[in-house]
Amino acid sequence: MGALSKRAAGAALMEKNITVFACPICKKPMLVHEQGRLECSMHHSFDIAKQGYVNMLTQGATSKYSKDLFESRKAIIDSGIYDLLEEKILERIAAAKIVLDTGCGEGSHLARIMAHREGIGIGIDIAKEGILAAARHYPQQIWCVGDLAKSPFAKTSFDAILNILSPANYEEFKRLLVPGGCVIKVVPQSGYLQELRTQLYADSAKETYSNEQTVERFRESFADVIVERVTYTVPLASELVPALLEMTPMGWHKSDEAKISLHEITIDVDVLVGKV
Repeated sequence: MGALSKRAAGAALMEKNITVFACPICKKPMLVHEQGRLECSMHHSFDIAKQGYVNMLTQGATSKYSKDLFESRKAIIDSGIYDLLEEKILERIAAAKIVLDTGCGEGSHLARIMAHREGIGIGIDIAKEGILAAARHYPQQIWCVGDLAKSPFAKTSFDAILNILSPANYEEFKRLLVPGGCVIKVVPQSGYLQELRTQLYADSAKETYSNEQTVERFRESFADVIVERVTYTVPLASELVPALLEMTPMGWHKSDEAKISLHEITIDVDVLVGKV
């Protein structure tokens, strides 16, 4: 028997983990129908694409993130500059079997974290281009175009939720987590990408950054909160500088005349861990 198509393989993974899904329109449980779509008892259905992902948006959505951005993001993450951060996250979710990555982009963080452990990772992002790339590169996980404001997931479905340098929906996180489950949110600290910030924003208010309000809101939203700062500096190959500029909002406003010279880059983040 030949290898499954990407659509069939994606459908099989979804069917194996079907209890995590709920119709984003009526909240009824979902079933995989003929390996081609997810469908609820009210006959709301969502096609599984030939690339193996499912689009569960209930209305059109626009994203400012392009295919080029996600390719750049993958190149930067694959270079290893986030390895130490991913190791810290892995330590925090060691016992989790079902992990949701919210705002997963092209899926590199989730795929790299899940590669070292048992269980299934499910990534959701409103940007179709990101999910397309995720499904293409990482078919071992489940990928979903969707919006947590109209969630395609059932309550108490996930042991851990990742939210890495991405907007959050804390009320939905609490609905989706099993009792005792945890949220891992990664937010920039003052030194994050400081070499780039210094060159782009020299002598302006944007040269400095504070995450104080974000951390405080997280503390108010979850119990048993732990805040761990992870900071280190790693070499950056010159050919990766354009990719770094492409993937970070800091680089989007660079003038054509600005000359950026980077030989190393600092990762400086707070890893926020909260439980329900």
